[in-house]
Amino acid sequence: MKLAIMQPYFFPYIGYWQLINAVDTYVLYDDVAYIKGGWINRNNFLINGEKKLFTIKLKQAGSNRIINEIEILDDFVKFSKMLQTNYSTAPFFKSTMNLIHEMVSPDKTNLAAFIENSIRIIASYLNIKTNILLSSNIKKNNSLKGKDKVLHICNLMGASDYYNAIGGTDLYGKSEFLDNGVSLMFLRTKLTPYKQLKKEFFPGLSIIDVMMFNSIEEIRGMLDDYELV
Repeated sequence: MKLAIMQPYFFPYIGYWQLINAVDTYVLYDDVAYIKGGWINRNNFLINGEKKLFTIKLKQAGSNRIINEIEILDDFVKFSKMLQTNYSTAPFFKSTMNLIHEMVSPDKTNLAAFIENSIRIIASYLNIKTNILLSSNIKKNNSLKGKDKVLHICNLMGASDYYNAIGGTDLYGKSEFLDNGVSLMFLRTKLTPYKQLKKEFFPGLSIIDVMMFNSIEEIRGMLDDYELV
């Protein structure tokens, strides 16, 4: 069984979805500390023809808070206007905005619950069949940290293979995982160019940008554009 674990990110880039699609079970790490300046409440979009960050407002967010304890203060009005202003001429604007409206609702104020819901909706739209779980719903030893906790979850889930984003090469060693009966692989994303609004291509933007300019079939092709090392 192939397993991956990642924090819940705000409309993450295609590499995040490649990781979800590549495994059998994907665990959303919602019961770990919030990372300020990370990707949990912000991402890059095409704004005024440039790659720029858009951040949603949170209530009392800090590294001393657990992700699933944090509330959203944003009403998403500015976010929706930003998408309308910058993507209204994109070929898949209407279908993408329909999904956005489904995900952005006043009753979803918990940050982790909002992101979990958005990930499930987009995964369904992209025909991703991976089993998605919340870390907080797994009975485990929460006193463990770092790789020890990851290996603990691998053991609980019966994972034979653990996939991690390429950035984890400095955190985890393959021999440590093999000693625990788990094969560790790192996923290196290839950012497939696609036509945006101008001749210049801005890679690594939010999945929303990808969805605005590409059909489901085209995105499905991008999901397989990676290498395991």
